[in-house]
Amino acid sequence: MVGCAAFQTSVRGRNSHHDFESGGLPVIDMRIKQLFFDKAKVVRAVDKARRAVLSKAGAFIRTAARSSIRRRKAPSPPGKPPSSHTGLLKKFIYFGYEPDSDSVVIGPVKLNKPGAAPSVLEHGGKTLIHKRRRGRVVRRRVSIKPRPYMGPTLEKERPKLPKLWKNSVRSSAA
Repeated sequence: MVGCAAFQTSVRGRNSHHDFESGGLPVIDMRIKQLFFDKAKVVRAVDKARRAVLSKAGAFIRTAARSSIRRRKAPSPPGKPPSSHTGLLKKFIYFGYEPDSDSVVIGPVKLNKPGAAPSVLEHGGKTLIHKRRRGRVVRRRVSIKPRPYMGPTLEKERPKLPKLWKNSVRSSAA
C-alpha cells in the first residue's frame, strides 16, 4: 500500500482494570495505520507515473514517426509519409513533456532553413524552395500536396497507449 496516516483506536470493557479473571473485557488497542492512504504520497506516486508514461508514449510515437519516413531521393506519393532526401526531417523529430498542460508534445523542430517544410509536408500548402543552379540560388514557390506522417502515426499508436498505464503507479515502500 502507498503510505499511510496514523490512526489509533481502542475498545475498552466495563472494568477499567481489564482483568480477565474478574470478568472484564480485554482492552483492544488497534493501530490501523495501514488502512489509510497518505494523500500526498499517493499524489506524488501518480504524478511520477504520469510523467513516465507520457514520456514513454512520446518516445514510442517519435520512433514510429521516424520509421515511417524513408530516406530516398524520389518524392513520396501524396497521402503517404514524406521521403527524407537529406535525413534532416527524420533526425529532428523530438518529444518533450509539457508540465504546464500535463501533456507530451511530439513533432519536428523548425529547421534553420527558410520555409516551413515539416508543417507543409504534414498538411500540404505552398512554400518557397531554394535551389542552386549554375552557381546562383534560384527561389521558386511550389505547392505541395499533404504527406502526413505525425497524425497517422499517432492514430496507429493510439491503441497501444492504454497498456503503458498498466502497473505504472508503484509504491516506494513495499
